Amino acid sequence: MIQKPSYKVNLSAYNNDWYYPGAGAVKRTLWFFVNALFFINPFNPVSAIKVQLLRLFGAKVGKGVMIKPSVNIKYPWLLQVGNHVWIGEEVWIDNLTTVQIKDNVSISQGAMLLTGSHNYKTNTFDLQIGKIIVEEGAWIGAKAIVCPNITCGSHSVLAAGSVATSDMEPYMIYQGNPAVVKRKRIII
Repeated sequence: MIQKPSYKVNLSAYNNDWYYPGAGAVKRTLWFFVNALFFINPFNPVSAIKVQLLRLFGAKVGKGVMIKPSVNIKYPWLLQVGNHVWIGEEVWIDNLTTVQIKDNVSISQGAMLLTGSHNYKTNTFDLQIGKIIVEEGAWIGAKAIVCPNITCGSHSVLAAGSVATSDMEPYMIYQGNPAVVKRKRIII
């Protein structure tokens, strides 16, 4: 019989006062409503408006970027998007810190880029954050998850439904949970 440990998680002691999201309460509140009306809202298919709004809120966004409906972006001022990037329906960019998406990247529908997690080893469940870099030509598959502190190498592929818990090497295809190399990506 497995015996339960004698300690408990103490969320009342949880303290993330050290974390600053890069903008004050007014800007974050304004973004909350803009995000809900223009990004998360599935009835706004116009990508050009979304790109301009991201830039207005401090995101660095290249040319030829396509942002589909129902995309959720936590903090645009911590987002960098290169040229000719595709961000599919229901993508969630939960960027508590910097997310860099370089040129010619495809982030398929339902994918999640998560820069935050919690330390389950402490009884205070402390916040942990780490940036994400998606290098040129990478493809993040539908419903795939990229965890904090991950670099998706140039032209790498994270297959649908897979979870990247460690860096992905360039020109490799990853699959599973946790994602492991399945084969080399050969582009013809």
